[in-house]
Amino acid sequence: MLVDLINIRIYIKPGETSFTKYINGLAEIVQNEMKLDAFSGSLFLFCNKKRNRLRILYWDRNGFCLWMKRLEKDKFPWPNNADEIKELSKHQLSMLLDGIDFFHTHKTLNYKSVG
Repeated sequence: MLVDLINIRIYIKPGETSFTKYINGLAEIVQNEMKLDAFSGSLFLFCNKKRNRLRILYWDRNGFCLWMKRLEKDKFPWPNNADEIKELSKHQLSMLLDGIDFFHTHKTLNYKSVG
């Protein structure tokens, strides 16, 4: 089944994840470290130490799906700690897969007066 991105939530696990872990290990990370429900139908994204491989874990009605993308050149932009980001929008997922580093965008400035 294909993922319906209109009604789905997308979560990212900051920092590196050991890619010796497969479905069960990643589902445990979702539940124990991220404190989220691995069976919710959400997408959960993980990245390896070299940042050239990305895995996406997803529960589809009666079983888990595990997708992987390996970059032959370049690296994925990826946050190092949980303070940077936890949930992504569909637009941010698209940018991430395209290699756009939205994690380090300009900060919003709020001023009370001019001068």
